[in-house]
Amino acid sequence: MSATLPKINFITGNKNKLAEATAILGDMVRLSNQNIESSEIQGSLEEIARDKCQKAAIAVNGPVLTEDSALEFRALKGLPGPYIKWFYSALGNDGLCDLLAAYEDKVATAVCTFAFSPGPGIEPLLFQGYTQGKIVPKRGDGGFAFDPIFEVQGQTYAEMSFAHKL
Repeated sequence: MSATLPKINFITGNKNKLAEATAILGDMVRLSNQNIESSEIQGSLEEIARDKCQKAAIAVNGPVLTEDSALEFRALKGLPGPYIKWFYSALGNDGLCDLLAAYEDKVATAVCTFAFSPGPGIEPLLFQGYTQGKIVPKRGDGGFAFDPIFEVQGQTYAEMSFAHKL
């Protein structure tokens, strides 16, 4: 049966993102994973997601799905936002917590943006999900990236089951 499902190239080198996308989409499509490195523009999360998806559609000459994450700290007026990958890479979870040490407000919003394009030259469609939580000291053994410091309703993403996080 899976041979008759539409195939989409999911552009990521992150096995955790691939597992989450596969779980979200279930048996609606077949994801073929590809890691395509390209320079990332500066801009809003939506601008970055569209550009990344357009470049990927050209690179594979076919349908693509991309995913971009953002983590917005209210006390920092939305930063690190779409640049969370670079902040996390430079600071780690402890450093991200330290960014908010001087602020009472620890509210954060995690934003997940999927972009889909059926092929080169076709404007990507964006799908976004938002989860409001707060930044806390690291807890939990699951998840990846900022999951151990992002708490929603008393649990960090790293403490949640995979199914509950989705």
